[in-house]
Amino acid sequence: MLAELMERAGGRWCVVVAVGIGVAIATGCATESPKPAPAMTPEQVKSNADKSFERLKQEEKNRAVGSEAAPY
Repeated sequence: MLAELMERAGGRWCVVVAVGIGVAIATGCATESPKPAPAMTPEQVKSNADKSFERLKQEEKNRAVGSEAAPY
């Protein structure tokens, strides 16, 4: 059957391209679309920001303590 198609089409390239397009369409339509990430609530955003700010303050405090001159 494929040989008949190739003879009628006048060469391999037309059949190969047609089969490739068919496979691409079939697999493209069969895949599921990605689900969107759940949106964060304003409370979650505020909580994450507060935690990050506290960590930043702690890091700055640790740097200030670590940069003091050592006693003789």
